[in-house]
Amino acid sequence: MMRPGTPMRAAAIAGLLFLGAVPSVAGTTGRPAGESPPQSTTIAAGEFSARKGTVPLGVGKSVVVDFPRDIKDVLVGDPKVANAVIRSSRRVYILGLSAGETNIFFFDGDGNQMAGYDLEVTERPAPTPSRVVDDITKAIAKFIPGSAVKAESVGDGIILWGTVANQVEAQEAYDIASHFVAPNAAFNTGANNLGVGGGGTGTNVSVGASPAGLPTGQRLNGVSASKIVNMIVVRDREQIMLKVVVAEVERDLVKQLGINLQGTLGYGTAVINFNNTNPFTAFGQSLSGSSIQAGWKSLNGTLQAMEQAGVIHTLAEPNLTAISGETATFLAGGEFPILNGYSCSATSSTPGAPTTCQPAIEYKKFGVSLNFTPVVLSEGRISLRVLTEVSDITSQNSLSIPIPGSTESVTVPAIRTRRADTTLEIPSGGSLAMAGMIQDSTKHNINGLPGLMELPVLGPLFKSNDYVNQRTELMILVTPYVVRAVAQKDLSRPDDGFADPSDPAQVLLGRFNRIYGVGGTVDPPDNYRGKYGFILD
Repeated sequence: MMRPGTPMRAAAIAGLLFLGAVPSVAGTTGRPAGESPPQSTTIAAGEFSARKGTVPLGVGKSVVVDFPRDIKDVLVGDPKVANAVIRSSRRVYILGLSAGETNIFFFDGDGNQMAGYDLEVTERPAPTPSRVVDDITKAIAKFIPGSAVKAESVGDGIILWGTVANQVEAQEAYDIASHFVAPNAAFNTGANNLGVGGGGTGTNVSVGASPAGLPTGQRLNGVSASKIVNMIVVRDREQIMLKVVVAEVERDLVKQLGINLQGTLGYGTAVINFNNTNPFTAFGQSLSGSSIQAGWKSLNGTLQAMEQAGVIHTLAEPNLTAISGETATFLAGGEFPILNGYSCSATSSTPGAPTTCQPAIEYKKFGVSLNFTPVVLSEGRISLRVLTEVSDITSQNSLSIPIPGSTESVTVPAIRTRRADTTLEIPSGGSLAMAGMIQDSTKHNINGLPGLMELPVLGPLFKSNDYVNQRTELMILVTPYVVRAVAQKDLSRPDDGFADPSDPAQVLLGRFNRIYGVGGTVDPPDNYRGKYGFILD
C-alpha cells in the first residue's frame, strides 16, 4: 500500500527530473561554450516503492538519474520515443528521441521496482522571426565589437543595417546572419554585391564560411541566404595611397679584340690568295668601325680593338590613391607605333601590273604603370593586390622586316619590361620589398682559323676575342599609407615658383627659369610705406 505523502514526493522527484533536462545539439556530443554541465536527479534511499512521476522532455534533450544502489534491469515502453543509456551501475541517461509518450521502469538485482516515470517527449517549437533577428543582432554585437548593426525581419527576408569599421566586418556580419537561415537553403558562394560603402558604392565581397566559434542557434525556416539584404554602411571608408619605388642599376662591359689578315702568297707559279675575317659573335657586331691597318709586302692586317663600359640607372616612383576595396590604375609613358606587316594590292586588274604595299601599324604601351586594389582589413592592416610595370624601348632583340618590292627594311624595336604582380599584407606606413632580382650574365666567344689560332704567340693573328658582361640589380618597394584629405594650401606643386626667364637672361646668361633671389643673401629691408598693389582710377 502506498504510504501517505508519496504523491507529493513523486511530484518533487518529477520536478527535479524536469530541472535536469539539458539542451544539446542533435547529432553532436559536445555542449556549446559557456553552458553549465547537466544537473542530475538523485533518488534518495528508502524511496524505492513502485511510484511514478511525469517527466516532460524535448526532442534532443536528456536527463540524468542517479541511484543509491545498483540497477539490474531497465524497461522502456517505446524505444522510438525515448531511450535509456546506462553509463554505470548507478547512473542512467534518459534521452528524448521523437515526439510521443512512453514510460520507463528501473529494477534492482532482486527484481524490485526502484522507480518508474511517464515520459512526455515534445518537439522543439519553431523559432519566431523576432527571436531569430534578436539572436542575429546579439551574435553580431558579440563577435564584431564596436559595430552598430541591427537585424530586422521584413516580409520573408532579413535586413541588416547599421555601420561597421571596414568591409571585412560587413562581410563577417553577413556570414553570421547566413548561419541562422534554413540549413537546406542554397548558399551563394560566389561574389555578391552587398552594397557596402557610403554614397551607394557597391563592393564585391565573396561569401565564405561562417566565422569559427559561432554558437549553434535557432534557424529560421523558409529564409535563404539570398533573402538577406545587406544595407550595412562602412564608417569613414579609408583611402589608401600606395607608393611604389622601382630602382634598377645595370652595368655593361664589352671587350673586343681581333685581327683580320688579307694577302697573297706565291711560290713559283703557285699563288694563294687568302682573306681571314673573324666576327664578334658574343655582342653580335663590332662596337665601332675604327681599326688600325698595316701591311708588309703582299700581306695586309687590320686590328680591331674596342672596349665599352656603361651604366643604366632606372628609378620610378609612381604614387596612387584609391578607396579601400576599389581598383586604381596609373600610367606614365605612352604608346609607340610598330610595324605589323604589309597589306599589298595591285594597282590595276591588268596581269603583271605593279603592286603597292601599305604598312599595318599597331601601338604598344610603354612607361611606368601601376594597378592596385587595397582592402583595409583592420586598424593598421592593409591587404594589397599590386601589379606594377616599368618598360622602355631598346634596340636589343629588335627585328628587321624587309619592305616588299624594295631592298630596304624596317627595324622594329623591342620593349624591355620589369613587371611584378603579387598580393601582400602590410601595415600602414610600412615598407616591403615585393620583388627583387640580381642577374650576372657573361658571354665570351673566340672565333678564328682552326689550327692556326692555337699557335703560341702567332695564334692571336688568326682569331678574335669577344667578351660581354652584364650585371643587373632590381628592387621594387611598396609602402601603403592611410591618408586623409587636407586643405589645398598644405600641398605643394612641382611648378611652384617657376617662371620663364626674360629674353636677355635666356640669350646672354643661358638661364632656363627666372631667378628671384640668390641663396645665402639677406633680403633688402622693406622701407616702402606707401600704397601698393593694383592701380585704381
